[in-house]
Amino acid sequence: MGALPSHAQAATDAASTESQDIEQVRRQRDEALAQLAELRERLTQVERSCAQYEKLVALLQEANERLKRGLMGHTAERFTPGDAQLSLAILQLALGGDAGSTDTPAAEAETQTVGEHERRKPVRKPIPEHVPRVPIEMIPEEVKREGLDAFEVIGTETREVLERRPASAVVVQLIYPKFVRKDRERDAATDVLVAPVVELPIERGLAGPTLLAETIVRRWADHQPLSRQEGILVREGLALSKSTLCGWHETLAELATPLVEAMFIDARSSPYLCVDATGVLVQAPERCKVGHFWVLVAPGKHVLYRYSARHNSAAVDALLAGYSGYLVADAHAVYDHLFRDGQVTEVACWSHCRRYWFTALESDPDRAEQALTIVGELFRIERTIADAPRKKRESIRQVRSRPLVERFFEWCESQRDEVLDQSPAATAIGYALNQRLALCRFLDDGRLPLHNNISELNLRRQVLGRRNWLFLGSEDGALANTTFVSLLASCRLHDIEPLGYLRDLFCLLPSWPRHRVLDLAPAYWQQTLEQVETQHKLDTNVFRRVTLGLPPLG
Repeated sequence: MGALPSHAQAATDAASTESQDIEQVRRQRDEALAQLAELRERLTQVERSCAQYEKLVALLQEANERLKRGLMGHTAERFTPGDAQLSLAILQLALGGDAGSTDTPAAEAETQTVGEHERRKPVRKPIPEHVPRVPIEMIPEEVKREGLDAFEVIGTETREVLERRPASAVVVQLIYPKFVRKDRERDAATDVLVAPVVELPIERGLAGPTLLAETIVRRWADHQPLSRQEGILVREGLALSKSTLCGWHETLAELATPLVEAMFIDARSSPYLCVDATGVLVQAPERCKVGHFWVLVAPGKHVLYRYSARHNSAAVDALLAGYSGYLVADAHAVYDHLFRDGQVTEVACWSHCRRYWFTALESDPDRAEQALTIVGELFRIERTIADAPRKKRESIRQVRSRPLVERFFEWCESQRDEVLDQSPAATAIGYALNQRLALCRFLDDGRLPLHNNISELNLRRQVLGRRNWLFLGSEDGALANTTFVSLLASCRLHDIEPLGYLRDLFCLLPSWPRHRVLDLAPAYWQQTLEQVETQHKLDTNVFRRVTLGLPPLG
């Protein structure tokens, strides 16, 4: 074909240019629309973040006002729906606003009434029969002057008043007469008969089993430091220094250590264990250093404590040497190496999960309330099946608890991108999702608990004591602490009176067969007491008979 005329070529070029311009404009329009959509999305996120930050600032102002007014509430982790709205009502009141203008149910809380109820009067409990009675007959002065023969008794009214005598010590004099036969030959060698030396918990020691047991109970059950015990004993007329008491306890700890070690071995045979730790100060030349107390609970059997200089994987290995089974613990990294080979299976604690949401309750009350409502229902279900057999617990958990758990994690997934980074709510969601598998393990095994509260509650024994004695005198002193706190806590687990247990334990331990030492643990104490051999050893112990007020054996 021939070339197009010049005017036709110009028209074609113009059309092509116009088409390119239209396409460019279209692309620019699409880019502008995309940028506009992106900006709108970013604006929405910024507005959402600003709203949350404004709420956070307001709640921080509320906390500040509470501190100023002394209105800080309790820290117990108990939640009921509506607590968040009530907090907002307090906020408005603290900031001088009108609490009645809020649209939340908190305004209704001020008008709630409590139904009438009859308050029961306290009833005085009778004084136990085993407490000694001292009868004192109160005679009127007129009867005393004229004599009893002039009057007739027509009735008696008795009133009991509880009083206390000062604690008293008693010295047990062990007199060993030496005997020879009367018909012996005068010049021949003869045997001198002397009774065998009575066993003491501390060989050639000054103190008997009951005194030793009482100082231990006072120190680690009643949390009386040795300096206080020294003052108490001085008031009772006994000059015993705290260094003497400390020496007794260190020697007794060596005596009882095989028993506690046997309890550790027995505990590691349990299907699951609960573990936790807390710090403790240890005296050092220049300044106190930080050590750590560990608690290991074999539910239904033993509560055991151990000290370590560091909170690390080596300390965990020493505590759980050779253990295989489920481990209920917090999500600390010191336990992670245990779960790699599959010998130990991690079980997470829902109380720890709940605690993160309580922390988020003030900064993000709406989300925290939703999470705490679901978790609270899990705890309510567990309370209803606390005493149920394993299979029944498993079936109820499958029907009632599993849907709640799945709903909780689905909700966490949906909220992950909605919360502020590094906020308490984001931390709570991150913890829950990271521990999802371990948090779900209780659903498949009815033996496993929902939480690790049992170890935390037992760890409070050390925390309460730490407030009294403040620090350990040395790392060697930690051995005595953990030895006897293990025995005392295990006594409480099995409802055993600790003073009587330690007294009888010190009567038996010196001559008890080492291969049967586990029989003396609180978990098996009742069965051991039923044995004829045990009863004979205790009944014939002279120190025990004296302290119980029994007559000496002939």
